[in-house]
Amino acid sequence: MEEKDFVGPINEFLKQCEQSGDSAYSAFRSLLEKLEDPITRAEARIFLSHLQKRFTSKEATEDCLRTYNFRIQDIVIEQYEGYKRRKKLTMMVIPSIFIPEDWSFTFYEGLNRHPDSIFKDKTVAELGCGNGWISIAIAEKWSPLKVFGLDINPRAIKVSWINLYLNALDENGQPIYDGENKTLLDRVEFHESDLLAYCRDRGIQLERIVGCIPQILNPNPDAMSKMITENASEEFLYSLSNYCALQGFVEDQFGLGLIARAVEEGISVIKPMGIMIFNMGGRPGQAVCKRLFERRGFHVNKLWQTKVIQAADTDISALVEIEKNSPHRFEFFMGLAGDQPICARTAWAYGEAGGRISHALSVYSCQLRQPNQVKMIFEFLQNGFQEISSSLDLSFEDDSVADEKIPFLAYLANVLKESSFFPYEPPAGSIRFRNLIAGFMKTYHHTPLTTDNIVIFPSRAVAIENALRLFSPRLAIIDENLTRHLPRQWLTSLNIENAETDQPSADVLTVIEAPRQSDLMIELIKKLKPQVVVTGMAQFEAITSSAFEHLLDTTRAIGSRLFLDISDHFELSSLPSPNGVFKYLAGTSLPSHAAIICGLLKNQVYSDLEVAFVISEEESIFKALSKTVELLEGNTALISQYYYGCILYELLAFQLADRHPSPEFIMCCLVKGLSTDL
Repeated sequence: MEEKDFVGPINEFLKQCEQSGDSAYSAFRSLLEKLEDPITRAEARIFLSHLQKRFTSKEATEDCLRTYNFRIQDIVIEQYEGYKRRKKLTMMVIPSIFIPEDWSFTFYEGLNRHPDSIFKDKTVAELGCGNGWISIAIAEKWSPLKVFGLDINPRAIKVSWINLYLNALDENGQPIYDGENKTLLDRVEFHESDLLAYCRDRGIQLERIVGCIPQILNPNPDAMSKMITENASEEFLYSLSNYCALQGFVEDQFGLGLIARAVEEGISVIKPMGIMIFNMGGRPGQAVCKRLFERRGFHVNKLWQTKVIQAADTDISALVEIEKNSPHRFEFFMGLAGDQPICARTAWAYGEAGGRISHALSVYSCQLRQPNQVKMIFEFLQNGFQEISSSLDLSFEDDSVADEKIPFLAYLANVLKESSFFPYEPPAGSIRFRNLIAGFMKTYHHTPLTTDNIVIFPSRAVAIENALRLFSPRLAIIDENLTRHLPRQWLTSLNIENAETDQPSADVLTVIEAPRQSDLMIELIKKLKPQVVVTGMAQFEAITSSAFEHLLDTTRAIGSRLFLDISDHFELSSLPSPNGVFKYLAGTSLPSHAAIICGLLKNQVYSDLEVAFVISEEESIFKALSKTVELLEGNTALISQYYYGCILYELLAFQLADRHPSPEFIMCCLVKGLSTDL
């Protein structure tokens, strides 16, 4: 068909569009049906080419929008051109959808701050795609595997498809192929979707999520409750690009509730190494914007920032109301040159008086710091615990804190997802936790232990007191650093003369405090001959096993039970320091009269969260200590065991097994009938 053949159809088309915005939309919807049909596709694209030629100047396109309720124009991308160095994209808009402005151009500039590989061969979703130009520009420049342009406005989706055909086909209606022999039709799809619902409901996993969505509450909340259909009023559909409703998030108070919901929905569909990129107005303040991402477990990077004039068609009175009821102040500026922020109330008054107000506009790129664990946490919260998410804070200045807390919360979420209550565990402690301790000792210190060698206590102090009550010695010598929590009457009794009587009782137990230095402790043991000794070791003595062996020999000779506290020397680390006690245990079984006490208090998050364990290779002692837990109500909270269990699990997952265990370790395992696998 020649150009003259399109004159009549174009005139009829324009006549229909002139009637109203709804009529214009109806006309383009009919044209889209022809574009979707392979038989009529080329003719429909040629029709659009001739239609655009009717309005070639900027003034003509503006007049077309006012008169015929649509506009077809070129968006110049110049230095950001894509395949075949296209310098522009051809785009159509209608009044009921978002019209590209400074916001979207700033967003595209921010996307270009990433390296060229950012979208190459990736699966991408754009939230709030409007007329689809950014989705098409991404596909044009970076050749992603697929871009899903998503918008809640059904008319926006229809217009986006038209724009896709406008740019996927040349003016003669022929496909434009890229270097991989694909067209934009192979790379881009548009779908009506409330944020990421389309991808979530179809199980589509994304590698990139980008979004430029509303960040001001609608001043008329009732308006947002209307049903969203393509037959809704133009004013209502257009408002979807400027305003959002309350979303039930703490960020609602800053107008960022919709962004918060988008981020949390994104967590469920983004792949572990995926990246989210959002365009955000700086009205709430940069710190508030960054915190929205950080408290949900993201690393945040600000790619780009500029200032833009506040859109004249956006009512900021909702922000003024927020300032009335909270101490927070939004950030606006007087004109583009102003550098002193003013609050929303002042900005509103200045704008009403004819002044131009501006605000910062930033593009943020964010990536989950521990993706699998954060995904698990949010999956749990979305299943009946949504109200908890407002108090969740996964932001950490110290990465080592994050490395402890996030895996623990993920494990806790997994446990609670399976059951609403904690399972019963034996008095000796969680089997899983004891197994992890044994695994840590075996892997890092080559000490062959089993779960039946370990009893868990709430703290080191409880473990010491329970051991003393179990054996009820007349006389016990205790390291002076370990007596602070013992009953006062034990520390004040002088009933040493009757230490050899046949009726021991915890009520008359006498504790003698002794210095930690081993030679002084041994001198006291030899002189006083206590039934129980509880002591730690000085740092310089813990490096080798000689001081420990001397204590073992001395207590064995006089028939004393020895409890050695190694808390100060036990490191929850992937590179623990050498330890003489563990060297001894790696090659020799712990004598029946001796046990090891260890208190765990060295975590990065909770400075007062303690758990202790006692190691004994004597079965009767293990059973007796377990019994004290039941009788003396000394059960250890499972949540504490879970916390330290997560730390141990991470350390065990990190450590590669030693393929060459020492001969002493192998011999010790064989004697005990244990596996030599590390």
